[in-house]
Amino acid sequence: MALTQRLEFRQSQSLVMTPQLMQAIKLLQLSNLDLSAFVEEELERNPLLERVSDGPEAPVPGEPTPERAEFSESDESGVSYSDQAGSERSEMAGPSGDGFEQAAEDWIDRDLGSRSELEQTLDAPLDNVFSEEPAEAAARNAQDAAPTAYTEWGGGPSNDDSYNLEAFVAAEVTLGSHLAEQLAVAFADPARRMIGQYLINLVDEAGYLPPDLGQAAERLGASQEEVEAVVAVLHKFDPAGVCARNLSECLAIQLRELDRYDPAMQALVEHLDLLARRDITALRKFCGVDDEDITDMIAEIRRLDPKPGLKFGSMRTQTMVPDVYVRPGPDGGWHVELNSDTLPRVLVNQIYYTELSKTVRKDGDKSYFTDCLQNATWLVRALDQRARTILKVATEIVRQQDGFFTNGVAHLRPLNLKAVADAIQMHESTVSRVTANKYMATNRGSFELKYFFTASIASAHGGEAHSAEAVRHQIKQLIDTEQVAAILSDDTIVERLRESGIDIARRTVAKYREAMRIPSSVQRRRDKQSMLGSALSAPAASSDRSRDTQPA
Repeated sequence: MALTQRLEFRQSQSLVMTPQLMQAIKLLQLSNLDLSAFVEEELERNPLLERVSDGPEAPVPGEPTPERAEFSESDESGVSYSDQAGSERSEMAGPSGDGFEQAAEDWIDRDLGSRSELEQTLDAPLDNVFSEEPAEAAARNAQDAAPTAYTEWGGGPSNDDSYNLEAFVAAEVTLGSHLAEQLAVAFADPARRMIGQYLINLVDEAGYLPPDLGQAAERLGASQEEVEAVVAVLHKFDPAGVCARNLSECLAIQLRELDRYDPAMQALVEHLDLLARRDITALRKFCGVDDEDITDMIAEIRRLDPKPGLKFGSMRTQTMVPDVYVRPGPDGGWHVELNSDTLPRVLVNQIYYTELSKTVRKDGDKSYFTDCLQNATWLVRALDQRARTILKVATEIVRQQDGFFTNGVAHLRPLNLKAVADAIQMHESTVSRVTANKYMATNRGSFELKYFFTASIASAHGGEAHSAEAVRHQIKQLIDTEQVAAILSDDTIVERLRESGIDIARRTVAKYREAMRIPSSVQRRRDKQSMLGSALSAPAASSDRSRDTQPA
């Protein structure tokens, strides 16, 4: 077969991802925190972008004042939505300045007379008022205005602009710094101090060391016995239980500090897996104690701290900020609106671009500012389109899940991305990006937008399908109301659900139960029996103590 070369013309269609389209897709799936960080970077990079201030500002001469744009729509289902775009400008009105200036001039030009007449008018000697000469007063003012170490960190008399309130906030003490302070006192040998510092750097946020320290000994060039000796000293550091390698060792350290690490408690700590399974009978056998003692020992274990390191400088939890608010309307429907606090407010400074266009002469500078103008204009349009798309998707979700907002989780309908995409005439991928990392604040709490998209479970009698989230809620209600003498197995739960019209398999019930972290029927029976036994033993013990304290 001979190989030849030839020229061909082919016509084909393909989707080209332009940089602007990629940026719009990226903005659509960002959360409000990530979006704020992205906009801050663009404000630093693009000189033609400016942030819209929240406070009142005077209009720029020659620049049209943007008006407040609002739109609202409602349909037959009673769902309405509104959006606010643009920036609000207000003018501060005050009294006429001409009269005030005239009065000031009359007071200045007024003849006050001699010193004695002025003292009689003020009913006070002028020595108490003008105690300083002008030169001395100027020198004192200059000395007060000079920065000092006291005024730099927030102390001393200062105005509101220079007052630093954050200077009075104490710095957080981290776990590593807290342990390093104790390490400097515990070891005098530089070699052991270096080993201790290396081990402290390996401690995680919960206060635990890695289970295997053999690699640490090899890296430090020390023997395993020397590393273990340093670890034994670190176990005595504050907080109690820090630098442990597992949960059993952490609890044992705390029990030694409390002088409660007897053989029975040691056996209990070594068999924490039985305690997790609530196998009280086997625990009582290993510890060699009766029911009352094992109950007291378990209660003492529960009072210990399994993660002592979290007391120091842990990572701050970021509060969830909703992107959409859903409120009941006056007509019985629901009002959907965007959270304006999460929407970045940026504008394109056209005046600055116009002035630059008149002065810039180099071709490179002209192309740079032209690209900045295009990027800024596209970013503003992309932010506006993102807000409108979120509002449109949220409105359709509220329309589809009206029963949830009215009656609760039990009335949550099965919903998928295709149903919402077809209703608002968008692609499923767009709806998927909109619902990612977005939250909705409702009268029943705050939920992620993906929460309202649940799978459907067929009805046992051929009726309307049920939502998977509603079925989970019903399973949890059945388990919460079960009695100790009649613990519901997965097969029994399946029968109860089929009686209520839900056709579900046993493995599906087990999967939903494990997802909600609900133990099996055997484990729940053990838990409730142990709780019932401890509740019955407590009144008996109290009655015995009261009987012992009664006078003979």
